[in-house]
Amino acid sequence: ARDGEGYPDNEEGGSSDATEGHDDEDEIYEGEYQGIPKQKEGQVALGQPTSDATRDRTELEREREGDEEELAQQYELIIQECGHGRFQWQLFLVLGLALMSDGVEVFVVGFVLPSAETDMCVPDSSSGWLGSVVYLGMMIGAFFWGGMSDKVGRRQCLLICMSTNGFFAFLSSFVQGYGLFLLCRLVAGFGIGGAVPIVFSFFAEVLSREKRGEHLSWLCMFWMIGEIYASAMAWAIIPHYGWSFSMGSAYQFHSWRVFVVVCALPCVCAVVALTFMPESPRFYLEVGKHDEAWMILKQIHDTNMRARGQPEKVFTVSISPLCPHFGLENMIRLTIVWLTLSFGYYGLSVWFPDVIKHLQADDYASKVKVHTNERIEDFTFNFTLENQIHKNGVFISDRFINMKLKSVAFVDSTFRNCYFEDVSTVGSSFRNCTIIDGFFYNTDIDESKLIDGTEVINSTFAHNKTGCQMTFDDDYSAYWVYFINFLGTLAVLPGNIVSALLMDKIGRLSMLGGSMVLSGISCFFLWFGTSESMMIFMLCLYNGLSISAWNSLDVVTTESFPTVRRGTGFGFCNALCKFAAVMGNLIFGSLVGITKAIPILMASTVLVGGGLVALRLPDTRANVLM
Repeated sequence: ARDGEGYPDNEEGGSSDATEGHDDEDEIYEGEYQGIPKQKEGQVALGQPTSDATRDRTELEREREGDEEELAQQYELIIQECGHGRFQWQLFLVLGLALMSDGVEVFVVGFVLPSAETDMCVPDSSSGWLGSVVYLGMMIGAFFWGGMSDKVGRRQCLLICMSTNGFFAFLSSFVQGYGLFLLCRLVAGFGIGGAVPIVFSFFAEVLSREKRGEHLSWLCMFWMIGEIYASAMAWAIIPHYGWSFSMGSAYQFHSWRVFVVVCALPCVCAVVALTFMPESPRFYLEVGKHDEAWMILKQIHDTNMRARGQPEKVFTVSISPLCPHFGLENMIRLTIVWLTLSFGYYGLSVWFPDVIKHLQADDYASKVKVHTNERIEDFTFNFTLENQIHKNGVFISDRFINMKLKSVAFVDSTFRNCYFEDVSTVGSSFRNCTIIDGFFYNTDIDESKLIDGTEVINSTFAHNKTGCQMTFDDDYSAYWVYFINFLGTLAVLPGNIVSALLMDKIGRLSMLGGSMVLSGISCFFLWFGTSESMMIFMLCLYNGLSISAWNSLDVVTTESFPTVRRGTGFGFCNALCKFAAVMGNLIFGSLVGITKAIPILMASTVLVGGGLVALRLPDTRANVLM
């Protein structure tokens, strides 16, 4: 047994009363006194292997493994003695902000994509690149920052990658060109890509075995909070197109840019808060910085004990099973689970909203008003025309002033001596029309709207609006789309709570495999999704079932790798996640409006198959982190 004198109140030099009076040769090493083995002369240091020509290589390796086991056992003992209290909750909130930023980044892309591409006049051939480059940046960033965190440190790498994301995310809201905007979001994605692997590695290393599963699951809730935050802000900000200003025709700052700025705030808060937190003591031990690790462990202990008003306690050594060697076969299984869950989840995530939009578009098109062979003379149009088709019409000496044309098509019509002023159009066109002696002032009617053989004879265009026009303030569909995403995000809450409460009771693998199988089965009910309300219900059901799988997978991945490779391993898995997300977006997105059968069968198959593979992974619930 070791007593509480190992956590002295005297912080000078990190020494304790128990070490006083010893000569240098006999002095007890501070970390060793607390259960951290001191490196002996001629011994291979952890993280710093050296050659020894006089000793057998096998003997050195055996000794090294013994040191690793002793270090893992004693570290677990000390973390248990430090307790779970104020320090862990402080770190929980700080790392939660970083994880929240990752959730925001994923959903920012989908929410700003339509508005950004419209505002920047992106042609259809280039549309969709925004979503792809962000995931590409996150994929590269996950692997890069995860590996760097095993060499530089959890806190240091997290500070750098979060700062990178915050700076370029903020900068992207001000750039005007689509190319620069893509570059900024690519670098921002590269930065935030390191958040998930580092956050889970960092937090797991200050949790005892008994607390690890539950509290890592609670940490996962911040990703959901990021979703809710992004959905709520999109719902509240983007449809308010009046929240904009311009500086001439060259600089436009619309509401979607305000949304991008607001979404960068959690990242900024995470960077500021992280500066007040220490490095992971487990990382310091792994790289041989025992004195630094000891001081941080003492800080954790003292912070928790002071918060409880409790004195230092006596603790005893108990032997726990160590994390087993995570072999190639298990790595392949873990890779399959990450790929299948990510492909199914992100594929359906893009398919659900697009199907709902497709249903809305069909319903909208069914309500179109068709006007044929009309003749209107000397009339002033100063109101909005919406969802109309005018065929074979004749407009003579009419005035179109301070009005909006939304989803309006003039087909085979003639305009003679008509006046257009302050006219804005969205989804509108003049097809095979004839415009004679017309005058256009401050309108956005140009060659892109005058199509299919439209002739313009003796007409004048003055002070035309530049750039592409955003959707109108009264666009109810925008509110509805964001509200649907908000509901889908809220549906995740019950699954988060259940997974946190039951993670250590029913086990990681049962929850992971069961959640994936149930998610795959729920996909079959999409056959009945013939209405918008039914699709919304299925979206909520699917999100609620799948979140437990994500939480379980994060915990299993964190516990499957030793400290020296935990960031690298998790980063590699998270990079696979982003790769599968890109493939899911491309494949499922191409099937919207074409067929239901392929997406449903594809999602069900990969989710159920991945769930069955997950059940074959090694159980890490009772293991001490190596």
